[in-house]
This record gives sequence, C-alpha cells and structure tokens, in this order.
Amino acid sequence: MKGRKGFTLIELMVVILIVGILAAVAVPIMRGRIDSAKWSEANASAGSIRTAVRAYIAEKGPLYDYSGLIGTLDTLAIYTELGFASSDLAGAYFNQADYDVTSVVADPPSCVISVTSTHLQGPAGTFELQADGDWVKQ
Repeated sequence: MKGRKGFTLIELMVVILIVGILAAVAVPIMRGRIDSAKWSEANASAGSIRTAVRAYIAEKGPLYDYSGLIGTLDTLAIYTELGFASSDLAGAYFNQADYDVTSVVADPPSCVISVTSTHLQGPAGTFELQADGDWVKQ
C-alpha cells in the first residue's frame, strides 16, 4: 500500500462542497455587476440627450418655451428638434422610447431624464438622471 497515491473520496467531496459554496456566493455578486453594466448603456445615451438639450437651450436662449422637449424620445418632434435620428438611441438593452425628458430648465441649462427599459433582456427598474448628473432609482 505504500505505492498508492491520490485523494480519498471524502477529500474530493470536501473540495466540491467548498467550490459549490464559493459559486453560490459569487453568482449574486456577478448578477449585480451585469445589471450595472446594462445601466451604463442608459447612462451614455442619457448623457447624449442631456448634451443635446443643453446645446438646444444655448441655441434658442433662456426665454424660449421648452415645453415641446418634454416627452419620450420616440416622439418625432422631440428627437428631430434635438438632432437625433429615429434609431440613434437604440441599443442592446434600451430602445429610443425608453428615454423620457421630464423637465427642462433654461437657467442653468439642464434637464431631467427618466429611463425605464422595455427591452426583453433589459434591466428592471426606472432610474432618473437628475439635472446635477446624479442617477436616482425611482
């Protein structure tokens, strides 16, 4: 029996148990990272919308009536006024209709954008990009 080398069945089962526990802990952490990555797409698109609104305000001036910019970005009048095409904001997890401009302020130039994914594989929930650049969960 001196020549036999290897692991016993108990040792192998202990290793499998430890790997299973580590996997059970790691999966929820990774799932949160996936949703965070999906929301980064919305962050980039909402930043583009906010930049377009600021440029529009700079062009029209502070006394202009900006109520025509309030609404969803799939509305023809809104996305053409901001300089977007009909599919510019379509991404992997968010569609153009998922972005909603809820308020526009001329002085200082800013806006609030609400984002809710209607895409099949999109993340759940609604976030709002505040005028100061912070994301707030609704």
